[in-house]
Amino acid sequence: MAQKTKEAILKELAEAVMTYDQDAARRAAQEALDAGITPIEAVDKGLRPGINEVGERFGRDEVYLPHLLMAADALKAGVEVLQRGIPKEDLEKMQLGRIVIGTVKDDIHDLGKNIVAAMLSASGFEVIDLGKDVSPEVFVNKAREVNADIIAVSSLMTTTMPYQREVVEELKYQGVRDRFLVVVGGGPVTAEWAERIGADSFSENASGAVEVVKKLMAMKRLEADE
Repeated sequence: MAQKTKEAILKELAEAVMTYDQDAARRAAQEALDAGITPIEAVDKGLRPGINEVGERFGRDEVYLPHLLMAADALKAGVEVLQRGIPKEDLEKMQLGRIVIGTVKDDIHDLGKNIVAAMLSASGFEVIDLGKDVSPEVFVNKAREVNADIIAVSSLMTTTMPYQREVVEELKYQGVRDRFLVVVGGGPVTAEWAERIGADSFSENASGAVEVVKKLMAMKRLEADE
């Protein structure tokens, strides 16, 4: 039986994600390791192109949230195989960043937040989802606990928007505002509101949130290198 080329294995990784097949993702990931393909290359040139394609289809309304979640699960299955026994610093390179996300206190709406969390996870970020009705203290304490890069705060009601401001204020109170980037979003949230409360950025929709977060992480890395 002819040995598969690197290109064929990378294509299988992408197709496993695009077809939501966790078992195929695990098999292709193991094949990648056996063939001497580095985990980072397997992610960047195999799994990630697959998930990007699913994300683009989602943006065009060709697939829906359940498909996005299944694709993210397939990606995670492949990554779990690839990350076995590799150095911690290489594992961190495989992730674009760590994000704590949730819906603010007294707000039980989470569909939009769930879509954003799924798209961020599918795009290669490590996402810690705190759920809904999350207090400012919980946002900040969890971000500190996991050493997050970004705190993403959703509000779907005008009456709960002030809690987004309180997350920023809690960061200041704990003396860690400079450690974390804050992104706000939700139906009533605007760029003007984000600027007024001292957030670092805002997005009006799920697909835009991914681009916003990528830009913020690029800026953070650039500043760290200086």
